[in-house]
Amino acid sequence: GFPRTLGQAEALDGICELDLVISLNIPFETLKDRLSARWVHPGSGRVYNMDFNPPHVHRQDDRPEAVAARLRKYKDAAKPVIELYKSRGILHSFSGTETNKIWPYVYTLLSSKIPPVLSDEEN
Repeated sequence: GFPRTLGQAEALDGICELDLVISLNIPFETLKDRLSARWVHPGSGRVYNMDFNPPHVHRQDDRPEAVAARLRKYKDAAKPVIELYKSRGILHSFSGTETNKIWPYVYTLLSSKIPPVLSDEEN
């Protein structure tokens, strides 16, 4: 997500005023499993999955241990950002393990904050 650090959040404040921030709270093990299974080839941008479309060459930083370390580092850096937006009253958090179960709640929130875009025929 973005911003990931307090410095990035402060820089973002300098160019726009946020009125809504979404935080997705996904269990650590779920994230680790998903990120460890997903691999991206940097040269081509192709996405692979260890479960159904494995790559021919594995990167060291995509191993489960490396993914776990990245997630811990992200959580530590993001905590002050979450607290900042919570203190401003603009943070909306959603928890779960499956996109199709979280998305309806996110969509409802966004729909209540963003007016619908009308087609030319509706205007």
